[in-house]
Amino acid sequence: MKLGLCVAVAALLLGLFTALPAMVYADEGMWLFNNPPRKYLKEKHNFEPSDKWLEHVQKSSVRFNSGGSGSFVSPNGLVMTNHHVGADCLQKFGDKDHNYVRDGFHAKSYDEEKKCIDLELNVLMSIEDVTERVNAALKPGMKPEAAALARRKVMAEIEKESLDKTGLRSDVVTLYQGGQYHLYRFKKYTDVRLVFAPEQQIAFYGGDPDNFEYPRFDLDVCLFRVYENGKPSRLEHYLKWSEAGAKENELIFVSGHPGRTDRLATVTEFEYLRDASYPFTLERLYRMEVLLGVYSGRSEEYARQARELFFSVQNSRKARDGGLAGLLDPALLARKKAAEKTLREAVDKDPGLHDAAAAWDNVARAIKVEAEHLRKFTLVEGARGGASGFLTTYFAVARTLVRAAEETPKPNGERLREYRDSNRESLEQNLFSEEPIYDTLEQTRLTSSLTYLAEQLGYETPLVQKILDGKSPAERAALLIHGTKLKNVEERQRLYKGDIKAIQESDDPMIKLALLVDADARAERKIMETQVDEVKRQAYAQIARAQYAVEGANTYPDATFTLRLAFGVVKGYEEDGKQIPFETTFAGLYERSAEHHDKYPFDLPKRWIERKDKLDLNTPFNFVCTADIIGGNSGSPVINRNAEVVGLIFDGNIQSLVLDFIYDEKQARAVAVHSQGIVEALRKVYDADALADELTGKK
Repeated sequence: MKLGLCVAVAALLLGLFTALPAMVYADEGMWLFNNPPRKYLKEKHNFEPSDKWLEHVQKSSVRFNSGGSGSFVSPNGLVMTNHHVGADCLQKFGDKDHNYVRDGFHAKSYDEEKKCIDLELNVLMSIEDVTERVNAALKPGMKPEAAALARRKVMAEIEKESLDKTGLRSDVVTLYQGGQYHLYRFKKYTDVRLVFAPEQQIAFYGGDPDNFEYPRFDLDVCLFRVYENGKPSRLEHYLKWSEAGAKENELIFVSGHPGRTDRLATVTEFEYLRDASYPFTLERLYRMEVLLGVYSGRSEEYARQARELFFSVQNSRKARDGGLAGLLDPALLARKKAAEKTLREAVDKDPGLHDAAAAWDNVARAIKVEAEHLRKFTLVEGARGGASGFLTTYFAVARTLVRAAEETPKPNGERLREYRDSNRESLEQNLFSEEPIYDTLEQTRLTSSLTYLAEQLGYETPLVQKILDGKSPAERAALLIHGTKLKNVEERQRLYKGDIKAIQESDDPMIKLALLVDADARAERKIMETQVDEVKRQAYAQIARAQYAVEGANTYPDATFTLRLAFGVVKGYEEDGKQIPFETTFAGLYERSAEHHDKYPFDLPKRWIERKDKLDLNTPFNFVCTADIIGGNSGSPVINRNAEVVGLIFDGNIQSLVLDFIYDEKQARAVAVHSQGIVEALRKVYDADALADELTGKK
């Protein structure tokens, strides 16, 4: 997500932390749709969302499984998100003659809309609390390994029953670090077509220097359309457009899918993130950023091939830089320690909470194991939610084929979660994607990955020796990339339809590599799932129950890339003694370009120069609000009390860098594209009146 984080001076953070992490402060919160803060909204903002309002917003909200949020904005299936969320689709369309990320795209009729490769959109249709059933599967005295298996089995059973009954994608979501489990049912859309995208230079105006800064001047918007049975979907729930757009001091809401926060983590977990996890992640990201920068500099075509990945790596690096800056601030840790001390003292004094007393020590024990296995787990199995150390599309395909052959014959409840029946359609869509694969880029990435593997685990390590097979990393990578047949989707389908014997007999070198490392990778995964994840889950569930008892139940869970409702007001802030206005205008865009003599990354696309005289330069362009957002919220709609679109979230300012860990509204702001700015650009820069009419509901 482009809500990346920049390195900031520690002084920016001092004085920010004035509330306990688990308690609501100001307009804080990434709230569940089935537990919104009705009382607070009524008392503070004189607004109480009705069940009908919540259902409408929920079913108008969209999750991009490529990572990001969106919303339905017309009855004809039109979906709005960010350019940088849609860039994955744009990149996969491209070739040496078409650079859609750089140049943009505009379909002037349904026939011209381009079907995206392997893109899946999810819409949350219902939520069911299944905490009691999940917890009932865990018997007293169970060892972590048995508990993890029992939990996996019952969650798979619940998901399979729901899928068979409703036909909807069904996921059991862990909330409050194991304090609650909710069954989320999603309607899936897999026929998704690109409608409009501007040039990247205006979508990401100011480039890396302006990323996570404000004031901003970005048209970070992308429009898609969902189809059913070959026709544009007819929708009951979609967000109407506000003619006025966002106004200063107005109450607004953000409905989106924040990725992950660590606000409920213990002090020990904070220290682990600061001392081990974040530095290691940054080490890998800096390495990849340099690699892709060098690769992109070799030619314009190489730059096009790597563009989206390069942007993603740069953004992730910036995010971790900023996150580490927050973790290194003593004020944050001091507040965290004080909050934890208060809660633990309350637990010690209450006989009814004594079972939670050991929870913090159990978390610390799990983190010790996690730290010991961090590097090997990441390199041979994969970072949490990310790829393994073998950074190639080919290896990802090979591993999926190898594991599908082994997992599919097992009972559904005993499989690795990504191979459960409820996820089969999504897995197959990704596995059989026609996404273009560039062998030179794959070989470059794999050479670097194998070199890094040898550096981290030791060249003489038996596993490294087996992987390199007596060759240098560069030679081994070349043989693997040029020898594999997995670019051919028909070959993937053939292997997928076979059994484990067909996989084991395959002469494909990438399949052989996946088989070679699978035992070690599974062993590392088992350690993480049973000795780390399960221990933490049980401990945090106890801590969450203690927090409820001490502080009350009016709290929200950490982000899990599931739908949440945030709220706040549209307002500026003060920085270095200066008042930063709540909005920017088109006039400001041209002034910023002139200040930098129209030099990259502050140069304007040609059509923006040619159409300047047609624009109303007083039109609002970007604005800021106090809504509580984080990575994953990119593409979230900003709506008013009437559930009308007033803006589109695309970033945060530098002061929001601590929102992974704690909320503050003094300076931290979410940054959005103004609804008026979107329509003004569509009509007067892109000659897209039909699209503007569809958005605004005009016939």
